[in-house]
Amino acid sequence: MVKLTWYGHAAWKIDFNDTVVVIDPFLRDNPKSPIKPDGIGKVDFVIVTHGHFDHLGDAFEIVKAGNSKLVAIYENVAQAEKEKIDESKIVGMNIGNQVNFGKIKIGFVQAVHSANSAGVVITGDGVTIYHAGDTGLFGDMKIIGEMYRPKVSLLPIGGFFTMGPKEAAMAARMIGSEIAIPMHYGTWPPIDSDPREFQAELKDEIKVPILKPGESFIV
Repeated sequence: MVKLTWYGHAAWKIDFNDTVVVIDPFLRDNPKSPIKPDGIGKVDFVIVTHGHFDHLGDAFEIVKAGNSKLVAIYENVAQAEKEKIDESKIVGMNIGNQVNFGKIKIGFVQAVHSANSAGVVITGDGVTIYHAGDTGLFGDMKIIGEMYRPKVSLLPIGGFFTMGPKEAAMAARMIGSEIAIPMHYGTWPPIDSDPREFQAELKDEIKVPILKPGESFIV
């Protein structure tokens, strides 16, 4: 059993059987998040898809407060070093392959955005999850789907800075996940899109759970 909990925007907590992963923990200043950083609980890995404030969020605070490791694109960990986070807690990677971290694998993949952006593919307990980060639509999403076969895709649908519902639906088809969950919408007026449009675009092709911030989906 793998539990995915959405905290609004692109912030997720993924509970594998023995490992807890947090992605893009924008919590304290996130108007939609029901929790603050001190409410996140035990975390093993904090993954940041890129350096924009609404994705880097409270990553450093969470890593400093516990025993978790920060995993991010190489350039995006430089600031962590300036924050005097112990080097043993920092893993700077790049787009390439999935790396074995013991009970889970983590790999960064392409994203079409700015600020050294990437998506991330995580595998644990036989379940692969693709968090697309901030991205526009691009054709190699099909390759991500073919290579990693993610069961769940977490896709931005807000538009303006990322894909909108129509583009995200095309992405979901290319990736081919059984489940596609919308994210990165409703936080501020420019990205106030309707997740039901994304759901309607896919109709019965792919399961589209619509979560409220703080709600979980179990795979």
